[in-house]
Amino acid sequence: MADNEQFVIITGMSGAGKTLAMQTCEDLGYFCVDNIPPALIPKFMELVHTSSEIKKVALVIDLRAPASYREIVDTLVEMANDKDTEDQVIFLDASDEKLVSRYKESRRTHPLARNGRVVDGIEKERKLMKRVKDSADLVINTSDLTPQELREEIIHKFELSHSEPFHVELMSFGFKYGLPIDADIILDVRFLKNPFYVVKLRSKTGKDQDVYDYVMNQDEANEFYKKVFDLVKFTLPKFKKEGKSTVTMAIGCTGGQHRSVAMVERLAKDIKDQLGYPVNVTHRDINRHKGVK
Repeated sequence: MADNEQFVIITGMSGAGKTLAMQTCEDLGYFCVDNIPPALIPKFMELVHTSSEIKKVALVIDLRAPASYREIVDTLVEMANDKDTEDQVIFLDASDEKLVSRYKESRRTHPLARNGRVVDGIEKERKLMKRVKDSADLVINTSDLTPQELREEIIHKFELSHSEPFHVELMSFGFKYGLPIDADIILDVRFLKNPFYVVKLRSKTGKDQDVYDYVMNQDEANEFYKKVFDLVKFTLPKFKKEGKSTVTMAIGCTGGQHRSVAMVERLAKDIKDQLGYPVNVTHRDINRHKGVK
């Protein structure tokens, strides 16, 4: 693969957590494909090489794939042993007892035991996948891991050398247009003096310097901002540690045009400059006064 391309194979025992591992890779920015037939992998990778947009790929391949068991195992072992590439094969495992317990909880049928007992399917799969496990670049035993702990394990593995996935979404909004339904934290700045009642500021927004200054020169605004920034400094690392890839904070005023916009603009700059987190800014209702939604 090219130097800027990353290719990961997720495999292992059925019920060991491959779906969660794939979802975590998606959050890390990987293009993920589940249950791809081994025969299509060379063509798929050829398409990836020619793409200017897809640079990180994660494939889930296990014994459910539409091919012979031997073909699947041989493909996985070959990829794990190929020293000419930086492809990584991750094998997820768990104890037989834990796998049986998970199947009982989900009430699903083991893919290798359609007409038999779950333990028979696990035994057959473990024998078939032994070569793959022995060749894998990384083996993760999920027997004693919670879903959150497995997610953290995957994130930690790829954050060591890959780009940081965690970022902050900041949004200004107007309460009279309704609460944003996707916000993790909502703050209200309607207690601040409203530039709307200053004729020369009414048609402007919090992105204009004179409106920004009007809002931020209020003693209450600065005191509030300091408390909010302390909250952000404390909570963002906690959210990141818990495995969240995004935290959405929404700040509202009456119409979403002046006070909330100014506050979001200041907060976005300080989060990027002082805390180092990527920030996306959305001013949801900034143009509502113009009749634009």
